[in-house]
Amino acid sequence: MSTKLPSPNHIPAWETAYEHLSARAHPVGERRIAVVTLDHADKRNAMSDGMTASWVRLMAGLREDPQLAAVVVTGAGSAFSAGGDLSWIVSQPDAPVIALRHRMLEFYRSWLSIKTLEVPTIAAINGSAVGAGFALALACDLRFAAADAKLAVPFATLGLHPGMATTWSLPNVAGFAVARDLLLTGRAVTGAEALSLGLVSRSLPTAEVLDEAIAAATAIAHAAPIAMTLTVAALRDGGHQSFEDAIEWEALAQSVTLATADLHEGIEAAATRRRPHFRGR
Repeated sequence: MSTKLPSPNHIPAWETAYEHLSARAHPVGERRIAVVTLDHADKRNAMSDGMTASWVRLMAGLREDPQLAAVVVTGAGSAFSAGGDLSWIVSQPDAPVIALRHRMLEFYRSWLSIKTLEVPTIAAINGSAVGAGFALALACDLRFAAADAKLAVPFATLGLHPGMATTWSLPNVAGFAVARDLLLTGRAVTGAEALSLGLVSRSLPTAEVLDEAIAAATAIAHAAPIAMTLTVAALRDGGHQSFEDAIEWEALAQSVTLATADLHEGIEAAATRRRPHFRGR
């Protein structure tokens, strides 16, 4: 097993494996996209300590890849992720609250480190996404779900308060009415219903989910890198707090892109009906 992400400066396409996690990347022009697979199908890709440590190492490597254009996350087998592996609770029935709080914060921050990537992230929800597994999908910029996949946050029905920022991310993505419905009842929704609720961007046959996510990531990789990075920053975490904040940001960010060579390339490519060749400058 590899314990270090291959050097992005010398390997245009790579594949690597960690404990219960794998990743592969392939070039798109001068850039590349990464496909990350939660890989513990026997446990429905539950987020074990080993998988969590692997995720942290992988995210750290991806953050340092200057050619990275987009990341797709999916699950091995029939599930996206069953969520956190709670088997450790049985062995620690008397753990003090302060220790539990520290453990949970570390778990949340480990998995939500995907939000520190400056490129678009896509959850390819190939099957059930439950609890923290669904929270991981919510942390991505886009979500494509299998029409029959089950999505649920049944924390309260298990005796748990919701975690991994779901009391923030669910209202942010789909509004408070949907968040209350799912968090208070614990009911599962299909990928098809999730589309109607605004929880996912696309609902597809299971066999098409990953291919569609990769196609979207490829399209993103063909866009201008500076414009894409600034757009991700503008929209992430609920976007701007006010109309005035939005136009102030856009006046600055659009001015940055107006000063790039990529803009001139994009205009020329559109005029000559060819694909632009952006260089990130």
